Amino acid sequence: MSINRRKFFSSTVKAGFAAGLGVTTFPTIVPATVFGKNAPSNRLNIGAIGTGRISRDHDMAETLKYDNARIIAVCDLDQKRLYDARKMVNDFYSKKLNTNYDGVKTYADYKELLQSKDIDGVLISTPDHQHSIIAIYAVEAGKDVYLQKPASLTIADGRALSNAVHRSGRILQIGSQQRSSTQFRYAAELVRNGRIGELKKVIIGLPVDPSGNEETEMPVPASLNYDAWLGMTPYVYYTEKRVHPQADYSRPGWLRCEQFGAGMITGWGSHHIDCAHWAMNTEYTGPVEIWGSADFPTSGLWDVHGSFKTFARYANGVEMEISDSNPNGIRFEGSKGWIFVTRGNYAATASDPVSKTPSPALTSGDPKIITSKIGADEVNLYISKEHHGNWLDCMKTRLPPIAPVEVGHRSCSACLLHHAAMKLKRKLYWDPVREKFINDDEANSLLSRPQRYPYISST
Repeated sequence: MSINRRKFFSSTVKAGFAAGLGVTTFPTIVPATVFGKNAPSNRLNIGAIGTGRISRDHDMAETLKYDNARIIAVCDLDQKRLYDARKMVNDFYSKKLNTNYDGVKTYADYKELLQSKDIDGVLISTPDHQHSIIAIYAVEAGKDVYLQKPASLTIADGRALSNAVHRSGRILQIGSQQRSSTQFRYAAELVRNGRIGELKKVIIGLPVDPSGNEETEMPVPASLNYDAWLGMTPYVYYTEKRVHPQADYSRPGWLRCEQFGAGMITGWGSHHIDCAHWAMNTEYTGPVEIWGSADFPTSGLWDVHGSFKTFARYANGVEMEISDSNPNGIRFEGSKGWIFVTRGNYAATASDPVSKTPSPALTSGDPKIITSKIGADEVNLYISKEHHGNWLDCMKTRLPPIAPVEVGHRSCSACLLHHAAMKLKRKLYWDPVREKFINDDEANSLLSRPQRYPYISST
């Protein structure tokens, strides 16, 4: 284990963590000499649950690059997407291995996939409302998990998820891939090591989604198990812009429906707040005061927040501001200067709302700050070269990944606290130890949502 990883484990691991029919195809036999050190007995077998845009462009696409892993199963509630995914993976391995590969099993029910003893870990790339429930079932089934962010739909679901992962001892990596980008780690190290002096304020810029039109009811496509797709959320009529496009893999409409998520405050907020927490050394806690406001659509199918500005104060006195009027990224302001970090030109999917023109990933008012060297005796944070690869490495070593479940839960919780402030439009007081609002029943009612039977969490 490297010095950086030793420092990470000693300094950051905290105590106190409080249906369908599966269709199967049979693999072509490939000679062991094709694999060498990555022979089947040494490989990690992976299942992909949810095979839409983010899975095809990011999660499956990145995992396919690693010779020590093999995607052997795919699962989706839309049969069209299911068989598209099987073809995508089979075609990739056919080309890579120069053989007619047909080794991918298909499942229409994730619980059936999780029963497979051949699968070591799963990619969960579903809509947000399914994240925590599927991940809980997965770790209870003994699978390691790569879970797309945000960790959960509600703070209560996130706590249940973190507890389940710690009970099970499984490896869970939250898909906060910015942690595996050099500039975000370096920015956090600069702040942690006092290069901008005492941290005073963190300013975060996020994109927002536009509202949409009213949409009429449509027949449910024959390929889609719509009731299971709605899952634990209330039944509402089907219309394509509520779910995902049938003709392509462009950005889906569910991202703009509060029934399935909170909008960009969790969609991109999970990334930026997570990296802000990393720099602030508040990964295992949260703000103590939250306030602000947002515009919400008054009509139309899409009802997540629009333009907004929210604030939070942490116990150490640092104030955080988040708004769509700020540049997309994170600005850290200290007593001796500032730095601004962003993704630059990186995009996880083609539809990511990032700048299409060249953009520096790390800037400062003083160039000397961002050319500073972090010494061996200073805070050196966990180094990961690629997020999916880090997960696969940790599946082998059983060491914590760079974005473990409690960290992901805390960053998602902070996003949801800002969302609660948008809704209630008054200052809220939060106890990050008890994970409750202080003397505020109305706010505490937002910590969970009713779950529709039979799609309920097992925990």
